[in-house]
Amino acid sequence: MDGASLRGTPGRGYRWEPLARSWLAVTLCALFVSVGCKSTQHVAPEPSTLARGGSGLSGQGDPLPSWNEGPTKAALLDFVERVTREGGPDFVPAEARIATFDNDGTLWTEQPLAVELAFVIDRVKALAPQHPEWRHQQPFQGVLEGDLKAVAASGERGLMQLLAATHSGGTTEAFDVTVKDWITTAKHPRFNRPYTDLVYQPMLELLALLRAHGFKTFIVSGGDVGFMRAWAERVYGISPEQVIGSRAKLRYEVRDGTPALLLLPELDLMNDKAGKPVGIQQVIGRRPLAAFGNSDGDFEMLEWTTSGTGPRFGLFVHHTDAEREWAYDRNAHIGKLSRGLDEAPRRGWYLVDMKKDWKVIYPFEQ
Repeated sequence: MDGASLRGTPGRGYRWEPLARSWLAVTLCALFVSVGCKSTQHVAPEPSTLARGGSGLSGQGDPLPSWNEGPTKAALLDFVERVTREGGPDFVPAEARIATFDNDGTLWTEQPLAVELAFVIDRVKALAPQHPEWRHQQPFQGVLEGDLKAVAASGERGLMQLLAATHSGGTTEAFDVTVKDWITTAKHPRFNRPYTDLVYQPMLELLALLRAHGFKTFIVSGGDVGFMRAWAERVYGISPEQVIGSRAKLRYEVRDGTPALLLLPELDLMNDKAGKPVGIQQVIGRRPLAAFGNSDGDFEMLEWTTSGTGPRFGLFVHHTDAEREWAYDRNAHIGKLSRGLDEAPRRGWYLVDMKKDWKVIYPFEQ
């Protein structure tokens, strides 16, 4: 977000300043899309015994078994081989092998609405008994009544009220527990499976391949960092310190003799678009060797990564499979990919055609 802040008590007399207009616009559009999401649902594939992690190690068969043979798979394998071949002209020491991944739409499904937005909606409903005033106050009333058009009509102010009510006011540890409890029970509306089942099998294999060759893998996402840290290690094998996201300001307090970090309703970093290179530098302190995204919100991350010297790799996941997942790009309400489609070829970035390049999308597919 733009660096402006939110102040006040969530849900009442809330004072705000304009911030994160691009991210907020996407989220609000997602609310409109979700109103009609029933029309986009398909029959979920039957589960299979496909291993979630893939082999991930050279010398043990195909390290990317869910990728079809083609130029993208070949380029990935060649890149990893070149930068890890000691004595080779493109060798990169292990300490500089950094790979960054967007999360929504790159590592797991972001349709018909972002998973974190589903969390916000469920969290408002869970907190409603403590806030009877919400029954007659937008945007909370719209959430409770399932009227997402009314929620969207509340605009930026309304969305920030929802985020503040569900993400701030408590401690970081309490929020972590809340997210973990939610993510273990919440299910995707189309597949009727936990959201953590909707991760991309080919990307899990890629993560394993990179780590097997000395890469440190980071999530660099516009989502809230605390929300992702609650489950990223279990789902992706990416530890909390290697998750970079949008973040609220924190305040250290001692409550009843116990130290705690309090989440404030003020933004510290909006980790999207140009904010992603900033977040990378602030947390990692090195320019990545490889970057992976799926939307124009990831453009600057790929641009920053591949403008460095020596071997570099940039890749967009292009959502082209309406049968197994979703097909969207230039006109998408969430995960828009337009500039990336236009400029990827001349910049030497790869475009994964999800329908053609991936044998399976989810671990449970046959």
